[in-house]
Amino acid sequence: MTDTPIIFMGTPEFAVTSLKTLLDKGYDIKAVVTTPDKPAGRGKSIQFSDVKKFALEHNLPILQPEKLKSLEFLAQLKEIDADLFVVVAFRMLPKEVWAMPRLGTINLHAALLPDYRGAAPINHAIINGETETGITTFYIDEDIDTGKIIMQEKCAIEPEDNIGTLYDKLMFIGAEAVCKTVDIIASGNVNAIEQDSIRTEGLHPAPKITKEFCQINWNSKSVDIHNLIRGLSPYPAAWCYLKDDITAKIFTSSYSNEKHNLKPGTFVTDNKSFLKVATSDGFVSIHELQMQGKKRMAIKDFLNGFKFNTGN
Repeated sequence: MTDTPIIFMGTPEFAVTSLKTLLDKGYDIKAVVTTPDKPAGRGKSIQFSDVKKFALEHNLPILQPEKLKSLEFLAQLKEIDADLFVVVAFRMLPKEVWAMPRLGTINLHAALLPDYRGAAPINHAIINGETETGITTFYIDEDIDTGKIIMQEKCAIEPEDNIGTLYDKLMFIGAEAVCKTVDIIASGNVNAIEQDSIRTEGLHPAPKITKEFCQINWNSKSVDIHNLIRGLSPYPAAWCYLKDDITAKIFTSSYSNEKHNLKPGTFVTDNKSFLKVATSDGFVSIHELQMQGKKRMAIKDFLNGFKFNTGN
């Protein structure tokens, strides 16, 4: 633990765990920067970010700039005069911000950089069938996720992992790594390395997840569809058409590779206990799903009220 003054920047639950760990271990958090409040839901009630909620509970000063280059915000940062900025799941910072502190600005990324640069590294690692991922702490520079690496920690991706379980694992591993990184920087013994010195070829992108990306293509291989479902469950969730304009989110599945003469996308079911869908090289069995406006259900419960024309 160090007494280095820190400004913490973040928004979602993933960032809260790092902030909480720093605070619990006695690090000097001078202020928290998070996104502005915004209306959400049918009632358009004002919603605070997870980081703001935590900061309010612990009486931490909060900054919520609309524009990160605003003179008012920059002046506030200079007045606080922190030696280090720590960023976890926040917006892209302009140079006027990340170049300000004496010891630099560090970021936590949920992948082993330079692989899986982008907004959704945890999702894409599972979707691509990886068996290992991890976290990286690095110095922020002009581009996205390209700065010098300070430290990395690996994490196995188990066959039963989905985005929810892996998110939690990396959230806690990352929080500990942030503390270690702050200590390394404060000690003056930083040995940061260029990402290009680790790897330059065969890198996977990790772009933002869109609704179109989440739609299941039954012409794909069974394992790829299964991994897509894992990599999007429980949120935002892979989805497909059940019939006509009726859609459902798919949360859990299994797959088998076997020859058949069915058109990919054909539903096979006894309308009682199982539902599987033909793919290009076998079947994907659906175990949990949710129709729009309905609750999430196990397949047996779902089939009690929804029937397929067998073979269609």
